[in-house]
Amino acid sequence: MFTRRGFLQTLGGGFASFAALGSYAFAIEPLARLNIARYHLTPSGWTPGLKLRVVALADLHACEPWMSSRRIASICAQANDLGGDITVLLGDYASGMNLVTRYVHSSEWSKALATLKAPLGVHAIMGNHDWWEDRTAQRNGGGETFGHRALADVGIPVHSNRAIRLEKDGHGFWLAGLEDQLALLPGKKWGRRSMTGLDDLDGTLAQVRDNAPVILLAHEPDIFPEVPARVCLTMSGHTHGGQVRFAGLAPVVPSRFGDRYAYGHIVEEDRNLIVSGGLGCSIAPIRFGVPPEIVVVDLG
Repeated sequence: MFTRRGFLQTLGGGFASFAALGSYAFAIEPLARLNIARYHLTPSGWTPGLKLRVVALADLHACEPWMSSRRIASICAQANDLGGDITVLLGDYASGMNLVTRYVHSSEWSKALATLKAPLGVHAIMGNHDWWEDRTAQRNGGGETFGHRALADVGIPVHSNRAIRLEKDGHGFWLAGLEDQLALLPGKKWGRRSMTGLDDLDGTLAQVRDNAPVILLAHEPDIFPEVPARVCLTMSGHTHGGQVRFAGLAPVVPSRFGDRYAYGHIVEEDRNLIVSGGLGCSIAPIRFGVPPEIVVVDLG
């Protein structure tokens, strides 16, 4: 028989479980966990004999107490220990939420990122929040954000619709970086009726001058259906893996494709996309089932 006492015990247990899950999602997974997500692949068109390790950091969303400059420096130290040939930064350095005790200035998070080291360098692209948080850049409708300038000031190149050729062990490859696909906000204040991207996929890939493999950095993964097979690997962030995932699925993903490009290694028509779960939080400081991560990709 289900008694009042039994009902209250069950109800109390439910509240306790809910509180425990909430505490984990709010205080433990976003702050105390850091995973290393590893992928090993040899895409079609990859040069035989070229072995390349790429270390990627995405979606820092620098703010206190969730992602302080001290924590960013600690993450960078762990990234350096992973033995990458090249380190890439996939955008969204600026905070994307108001539930903070302090916003971390671009001069602080860029100084922490300047501790990253890799034989073939550290390379960056911008994310939507880096544009959205810069009112001057919104008013100008382009140009540079404070993020562009902060990274340049510490010697980290930002690839804004630009491709460069790099080489390892005598084998060349191209690194191409897109400007953000959601850069400019709509509204009467800015004189725009809709969200406007500043990405130029065709113009960026037109800079590739030989048959060496191409790695494309694109903050939002939604560009992937347009990426030609000429690109061996596309690397993205933005989604945070949904930030909350149950049984491998996220109820809310900031993508017009829903969960299709939310997280992990996606293969479509022999083309490869890797989407990082990211490091920080946006909208709300909650993560559940998708802890912060550094991505390591071994190619070849």
